[in-house]
Amino acid sequence: MSENPYQSPETDARIVGVNDGSIESLRKVAQYQKGILVCILIQLLAVAPRLFAPPEMQILLSVGLVIVLIAGTIFVFLLAVNVYSTAMGVVMGIIALIPCIGLLALLAVNGKATTVLRNNGIKVGLLGADLSKI
Repeated sequence: MSENPYQSPETDARIVGVNDGSIESLRKVAQYQKGILVCILIQLLAVAPRLFAPPEMQILLSVGLVIVLIAGTIFVFLLAVNVYSTAMGVVMGIIALIPCIGLLALLAVNGKATTVLRNNGIKVGLLGADLSKI
């Protein structure tokens, strides 16, 4: 028994689903998931304008999509390293660089992040978890 009766109880509860089991890693998972969700949304919204835009605008939209593709790759790598392993992070990051197939990598890692967050009792909405709840 503790000497201080007013001390708050200590728990040995670990965060499940992240590699080091810390609350900071869980917060990073939520942040990286938000980044992935924004990249997915931008990729989906940018498809229609590219089909109907004049050639000059298509170049600008393509450059924007390449930037979003690179950002998505970075988020996929960082998230996969936290919830899988470094090797899996590298593989998923490389897959994320492939234009249409990369979207599937974003969705797969996003699904894993959602599972990890929900297993730790965090509600996940359309644009990810509320970071103030973690």
